[in-house]
Amino acid sequence: MATLKISDLHVDVETEDGPKPILKGVNLTVSSGEVHAIMGPNGSGKSTLAYSLAGHPKYKITSGSVLLDDVELTGLTVDQRARAGLFLAMQYPVEVPGVSVTNFLRTAKTALSGEAPKVRTWVKDVNAAMDRLGLDHSFAARSLNEGFSGGEKKRNEIVQLEMLNPSFAILDETDSGLDIDALRIVSEGVNRYTAQGDRGVLLITHYTRILNYITPDFVHVFVDGRIAAEGGPELADNLEAEGYDRFVRAVAASE
Repeated sequence: MATLKISDLHVDVETEDGPKPILKGVNLTVSSGEVHAIMGPNGSGKSTLAYSLAGHPKYKITSGSVLLDDVELTGLTVDQRARAGLFLAMQYPVEVPGVSVTNFLRTAKTALSGEAPKVRTWVKDVNAAMDRLGLDHSFAARSLNEGFSGGEKKRNEIVQLEMLNPSFAILDETDSGLDIDALRIVSEGVNRYTAQGDRGVLLITHYTRILNYITPDFVHVFVDGRIAAEGGPELADNLEAEGYDRFVRAVAASE
């Protein structure tokens, strides 16, 4: 069983006024085969957690540990973390003009496996993944995310997830900006990934609607850079009914 273990993680973000503490001691363990949902109000640190785990230079880990199968990630570069088995689906996927989707995917797959996929098989596999995500095959030849709609960018992220097949996937608000059909298609892609049985998912979201399609094993409520509450899927239902206010008040009262 593979494990992603986050221990007492503290993270600062660089601002014009200097470093600003965002994460204030996060403890979380995701084992292979598990889906963990991170929920919380805006500004609570959910995306900071995602980007700091992936190695974004704007986010400075000041203390704590992130272990993936006993490999300490905090001292590794972004590409080294990816090779260790970590994947990030971004809330706002970036456009990369001049680099086609298929070339990007093949380069990434080669970097991860150390061996270039056979071209004929690779094209067939990419097209099949695009079929599953409802994308036209012409997207393979287009520049990565350039001119894509928000929903197309998110579907393309799940194509990447399927083709690269990492040990652990961090999905940062993958549901944002999706219509009903796109949400279902993207969720089906995530469920295909988790159906392998030995993959872990950290799913970051504001809303419970994606949890109608992807059932979490655990739900964690993020408030002010820390986990304020934990539970099972029923906690998400409670949040839908009552919101985050009582957790925000409880954290404020404890300070």
